[in-house]
Amino acid sequence: MMLDVMKEFLETGQISAARMRAVERNAMALGLGSLQMMESAGRSLALAAQAHRPERVLILCGKGNNGGDGMVAARSLQHQAETAVIYPEPGPVTREAAAQLHLLRHSAVSLHPVRCMQDVLALRPLFAGADLIIDAMLGTGASGSVREPLAACVDLANESTAIILAADVPTPGIRAARICAFHRPKTEGAEAVDIGIPIEAECCVGPGDLTLLPARSAEAHKGAGGEVLVVGGGPYQGAPYLSALAALRAGADIVRVASPVMLPQPDLIYERLPGDFIAEEHIEAILRLVDRADAVVCGIGLGEKSHSVVAAIAENAERAVFDADALRTPLPVAEETIYTPHAGEFLRMTGTRPPDDLVLRGRAVKAAATDGTILLKGATDIISDGSRVRFNRTGTEVMTVGGTGDILAGIIGALFCHLPAFEAACIAAYANGRAGMAAAGSLGYGMIASDLLMHIPGALYGGGEDEG
Repeated sequence: MMLDVMKEFLETGQISAARMRAVERNAMALGLGSLQMMESAGRSLALAAQAHRPERVLILCGKGNNGGDGMVAARSLQHQAETAVIYPEPGPVTREAAAQLHLLRHSAVSLHPVRCMQDVLALRPLFAGADLIIDAMLGTGASGSVREPLAACVDLANESTAIILAADVPTPGIRAARICAFHRPKTEGAEAVDIGIPIEAECCVGPGDLTLLPARSAEAHKGAGGEVLVVGGGPYQGAPYLSALAALRAGADIVRVASPVMLPQPDLIYERLPGDFIAEEHIEAILRLVDRADAVVCGIGLGEKSHSVVAAIAENAERAVFDADALRTPLPVAEETIYTPHAGEFLRMTGTRPPDDLVLRGRAVKAAATDGTILLKGATDIISDGSRVRFNRTGTEVMTVGGTGDILAGIIGALFCHLPAFEAACIAAYANGRAGMAAAGSLGYGMIASDLLMHIPGALYGGGEDEG
């Protein structure tokens, strides 16, 4: 994959804290250490501070990695200005910030641990005498109101005449004159500085994207994991059951299969549709099931005779995944829609075969994603919602065996119960590929689609291994 030409697919503008954590985790999986990123961030912060030519710098650090960024800045500024650091005791709670504090103890920087408001108030002369104050207290991990002793730091910083430079995100309530954002802005008015994150960490799906999966509450009840309806089968009996079992393995609590054909699967709820294929006479019964489902997966093994049913489902579904035989014109459009074509189905959907060149292919998928999110399956999967484009490189040539696309659609259906369409499609593509790689590792070309099922939970929730 030629990563130098991927620049056009980089997102711009503000980035959410959750997305930034995913990008950082992806960068770490590629070999960029968290301490390396902290060093880059802190040095960029110091350069921003030096632009103001301060003689006395006061750096306010928290216990997390934002505080670690500030400590790197302090070490970088020790020869340019009289530098003091205030930080709360007990000391840092992250390994990286603790390492930076250790280095500061061997640097020409005055350190001032504080435990309470009174400790901060005793340091009022530091605030009054500073030319520049760096706010590295909370960063993107901040939530709720600012507590002591940091609240007193905010008050004294606001009372001072110093320029206040915030690291990444201003601490709530502080009057930051400048915001130095690492990699991309997280708030309005911030100036982004590069910290060396590889382009692949943002353009490609990776293990960091798994951090976007919602945590299950300890008080969760049956159904909290979501209810998925799979509509398909008839001409191809096994396909909807592979998809349904994948949805269960991906975390859905209840999965129903509406199909003319029953295959004994005690974990699934079978909704019988009389006849040899799904027809208009089944629409009323199917729509009752659509109403209770959190996400619908439609088209798996359906055949060519059921498009009027697909259209009815689309008109009534809040979230729907359309695959295989559902990918015919007129294209079904639900309230939120995900399409999962291979190259031939993309041609059937759009009238245009996707180019072989990956960049042109990405542009084609982006241009086609006008009514929903498209996941174009291939050696490299391409996902777009018409605005963003992401690439997934997990998987193996062994996954050309029939049924792996059905597995993918089921994983998407389960994730779609709780995630937006684009994120559900991205994470499902990554996990499906990881599951296939794990199964192929022991079975090779003897692998069949159902072998992926046991590997789906580990690929999604077991942390997974980096693809190296």
